[in-house]
Amino acid sequence: MLSKIILQANIDKVAKCFEAAEKIVIVSHVSPDGDAIGSSLGLLHFLETQGKEVRVIVPNAFPDFLRWMPGAKDVLRYDKYAEFADKLVAEADVVCCLDFNALSRIDALASPVAAAQGKKILIDHHLNPETFCQIVISHPEISSTSELVFRLICRMGCFEDITKECAECIYTGMMTDTGGFTYNSNNQEIYFIISELLSKGIDKDEIYRKVFNTYSEDRLRLMGYVLYDKMQVFPQFRSALITLTKGEQGKFHYVKGDTEGFVNIPLQIKNICFSAFLREDTEKDMIKISLRSVGNFPCNKVAAEFFNGGGHLNASGGEFYGTMADAVQLFKQALVKYEDLLLKN
Repeated sequence: MLSKIILQANIDKVAKCFEAAEKIVIVSHVSPDGDAIGSSLGLLHFLETQGKEVRVIVPNAFPDFLRWMPGAKDVLRYDKYAEFADKLVAEADVVCCLDFNALSRIDALASPVAAAQGKKILIDHHLNPETFCQIVISHPEISSTSELVFRLICRMGCFEDITKECAECIYTGMMTDTGGFTYNSNNQEIYFIISELLSKGIDKDEIYRKVFNTYSEDRLRLMGYVLYDKMQVFPQFRSALITLTKGEQGKFHYVKGDTEGFVNIPLQIKNICFSAFLREDTEKDMIKISLRSVGNFPCNKVAAEFFNGGGHLNASGGEFYGTMADAVQLFKQALVKYEDLLLKN
């Protein structure tokens, strides 16, 4: 049995909204990851069993290794079809906002979503959600938004309506947002949920291969370059840093998703508990910050204080507008400030 994390009042409100709605739009954050796509498509497949007209809209492209997911081919990119997407959002009876806590996280999609007349529902697991939705299901203690979607469906009494396709998407989101169940995944209820998803006929081993073992040759060569030439280790702070410029990405024919998981690699080094990956964005004039930690070190606090970001205790991110040299210098300042916590972890 699962504990009743979500308030019954919210369950009732969501069920009422879904029952009354004909057209539903699901939106998720910029540069969608496995949990964003998994939770969105998982909810889509469930709502389609309820006879609803549903579309998923994301701000921009998502990685190729997620395109196998059932329904992924029909995900609408706002950066390509803004006018059509605006119409869908404006006509929606319900707008479901998944895996983000602030309108700024959906870039240009923010304006049509904010102006939408339909009921807005937030389902998310990030800290400090903003108040742009009428119904807020926010649980930072839960490892993924996909897990919240599963819990919501079950609490509405609709477990039997979870199809194999829905289960595959939910499992993918849970798996990717925990690094293959290697962090933020000690809650035993996660494994009860996995067993329930397996009962729907999913092949979790095949899903793992599709997500993690279908990279290009260029991606592997980029990884080798990053580890040999670009990784810096700071043993005195139990930390490591990887940087990557636009030019370096171009040399290896970078495509979105090629650096997925790079930030986790230095944590395999003995005694390293904090890792950062700084990558110049190929679409925007900024540096994308990814932070990971093990144990009790709060990388989300580093993200919030130094890189205008946030996230979870062991997995967070942010942005930096400036040169790579300045970003690296700021990271080193963070190491000095958090030295005591790093050494105690």
